[in-house]
Amino acid sequence: MFTGIIETTGEITALINRDNNLEITVSSVISKELSIDQSVSHNGICLTVVKCTDNSHTVTAIAETLRKTNLGFLNVGDIVNLERSMPANGRLDGHIVQGHVDQIAKCIDKVDEGGSWVFTFEYDLQNDNLTVEKGSICVNGTSLTVVNSQMNQFSVAIIPYTYTYTNFHKLSVGDYVNIEFDIIGKYVARLLQLRG
Repeated sequence: MFTGIIETTGEITALINRDNNLEITVSSVISKELSIDQSVSHNGICLTVVKCTDNSHTVTAIAETLRKTNLGFLNVGDIVNLERSMPANGRLDGHIVQGHVDQIAKCIDKVDEGGSWVFTFEYDLQNDNLTVEKGSICVNGTSLTVVNSQMNQFSVAIIPYTYTYTNFHKLSVGDYVNIEFDIIGKYVARLLQLRG
C-alpha cells in the first residue's frame, strides 16, 4: 500500500521491449536503497523491482499494465514519480493508494494562478469511475484533493512544493496521466450497484 506522498522522482534511462512486456530502468536517489522483489510506485503504478545497481533499478510492466496506464507513452529521459510502499508503522499522510491504476486521463487545461497551478483532466466514463468535490484522487501516484468534479472531468490545485518535487512541472496540456480513484468511493459505488 502507498500514501500518494511522492518520495522522489527518477529518470527513465532505458526501455526494452521483451515479448509483450516493457522493461523499464530508472535512475534515482533511492535506487541504491531498493532490493529485488520490493514494490515501488512509478507514476502511481505498483511495480516489482527485478534488478538493482548503485544508481538505478529495473522493473517490468506486463501487457495488462501497459493497457491501463501511460507507461506506453514513456521515453528515455522522462521523469517519473516514485514512492516506496508504506511501512506498517508509517503515517498515512496522503490517502489509501493501492498502486492499481484504474485508467488514464488527458490533461486538458493547465492554469498558472500565481503561486499555484490548477490542472484539469478528462477521462473516459466507460469504467463508471467518479470523483467528488474535496475527495481524494491519485494522479501519477500523487495524492491530491479534487477541487472541481464534473461528469468526466476533474481539477486539482498544485502547491509550489508538489509542482517542483514531482513531475507536475513537466506536465502539459495533451499529456496523459495515470489515475487511481479513491478505493472507498469505489467500494461504496459497487455496493450501491449490487443493491440495485
